[in-house]
Amino acid sequence: MNASPFWQLGLYLAVLLALAWPLGRYLAHVLDGRLSSRYAWLGRFERGVCRLIGSDPNEDMPWWRYATAILLFNIAGVIAVYAVQRLQGGLPLNPSGMTAVEAGSAFNTAVSFVTNTNWQGYAGETTMSYLTQMLVLTVQNFLSAATALAVVIALIRGFVRRSAAGLGNAWLDLGRATGYVLLPLSLLFALFLVGQGVIQNFSAYRDVKLVEPITYQQQKTDARGQPLVDAAGKPVMETVKTDKQTLAMGPVASQEAIKMLGVNGGGFFNANSAHPFENPTPLSNFAQMLSIFLIPAALCFMFGRLVGDLRQGVALLAAMTLIFIAMFAVVQWSEMHANPLLTQLGVDGSAGNMEGKETRFGIVASTLFATITTAASCGAVNAMHDSLLPLGGLVPMWLMQLGEVVFGGVGSGLYGMLVFAMLAVFLAGLMIGRTPEYLGKKIEAYEMKMVSIAILITPLLVLGGTAVAVLSKAGLAGVFNPAAHGFSEVLYAFSSAANNNGSAFAGLSVNTPFYNILLGLAMWLGRFVPIVAVLAIAGNLARKPRLAVSAGTMPTHGPLFVVLLVGAVIIVGALTYIPALALGPVVEQLQLFGH
Repeated sequence: MNASPFWQLGLYLAVLLALAWPLGRYLAHVLDGRLSSRYAWLGRFERGVCRLIGSDPNEDMPWWRYATAILLFNIAGVIAVYAVQRLQGGLPLNPSGMTAVEAGSAFNTAVSFVTNTNWQGYAGETTMSYLTQMLVLTVQNFLSAATALAVVIALIRGFVRRSAAGLGNAWLDLGRATGYVLLPLSLLFALFLVGQGVIQNFSAYRDVKLVEPITYQQQKTDARGQPLVDAAGKPVMETVKTDKQTLAMGPVASQEAIKMLGVNGGGFFNANSAHPFENPTPLSNFAQMLSIFLIPAALCFMFGRLVGDLRQGVALLAAMTLIFIAMFAVVQWSEMHANPLLTQLGVDGSAGNMEGKETRFGIVASTLFATITTAASCGAVNAMHDSLLPLGGLVPMWLMQLGEVVFGGVGSGLYGMLVFAMLAVFLAGLMIGRTPEYLGKKIEAYEMKMVSIAILITPLLVLGGTAVAVLSKAGLAGVFNPAAHGFSEVLYAFSSAANNNGSAFAGLSVNTPFYNILLGLAMWLGRFVPIVAVLAIAGNLARKPRLAVSAGTMPTHGPLFVVLLVGAVIIVGALTYIPALALGPVVEQLQLFGH
């Protein structure tokens, strides 16, 4: 199973680019309204839907109106997701009799799915009914991705338009992203997954007889099915002996498709894409990895087409790809080494560190998946990140801390990288003594203030949240591992939440009031503060004239700019997070291999 990592990586990137190129052309036609302008009946349909929801389809919203619409839309989503969870015990499509989700967990989950984070402090197969999975969680997988697509198209309009007051219509952009992009792609991908063996049904859970009885420990639950903890906040465990296994069923393929394509990551099952009902074969695993990067890569080609210079999009894609390849090489090198703590017990380490990995995927497919899911803001996993060696675990954590701009989320990855592009040209302008420009628009004080807010809000949430957790009794109560690794688990949790990734080091117990509220706030602010800042930038840029290219204009499409952009991303990430990383995975690596 452990084929050459360079062969697998090369094949992956080749197929990805081959699919992203035509999809980028399609996105350029549908997301900016060209398709509806070409077909009159489609334009009439869009305008009719807008009037149905009470919106003027001809309104060209200024940035603050656009931001208000986005915020109200997502606040309504939080309310809907929360309400259905709390009421699911009395709603249909609940063959397993799932009771109402506890209030704190429901709040955290609602914020999580609306912000595209899909952080899960619960096990889906033991907590959520089929109706909840489909009606609110799967629906939000579509709508959260559509939100970021709408924001990035608004930012692109800011670069393209000249002396304009508006950025387009948020409701039209949300509808186009959902109806023309996410729905058709998800339908095709769901059919493929069903063909690979991913289940799609409404059957009740099935009990199967075991070959021999087993004894195991599990956390006790109360009458409502919620996990119990003692006075110190530790789980209350019970010993169970059984001669049967319950196999969870459900409409998995339909959720799995948008979970990957929308770069959401929330699994139907607790084991996520390591579960054979979500990801049964090496081919389904390869396709799921492709689907995570597909739309983010295609958006780079779309960006180049919409700004009138395809090289601009290729430069952004090149910067993303260079960082991704370097990070994958580090994780792969780390995981090919055996864990010395296990080899001391007599475990064969010749195959590398197989702890927490599926044998049907092996180390290469597991490390590639881990790098992809954290470079993008996906968070789906086919192996347990908590079982990665310290250096291998550092890379996924740092990829999130870079701001999820290495491909990143659907839409959010591109607008995040464009924020760094503006920072890069500003730094270059300071060095050469010229007013910085990007795509013909001057990058001035207002833009840099908004850039600073968009970049710095997530480190504030990550480092501040981690500090509060490790200095409080409630935060430490959820840490089951001692010393450096326990700190890493807390740092990973807040890095994942604030950057809207959703993956976790699984040794941290987070389904508690403390973590449900604190991580929920981190997810909300980490999502919408940058969105408002990006839309403010877009609105200011749209009002500016577009300057002609001159001999003094710095090219932003060549290798020099790619290096400058990569440097801006890496340096900001390094200066911000290396001290914290030194207390966690770096110390743990030295302890593990330094003797």
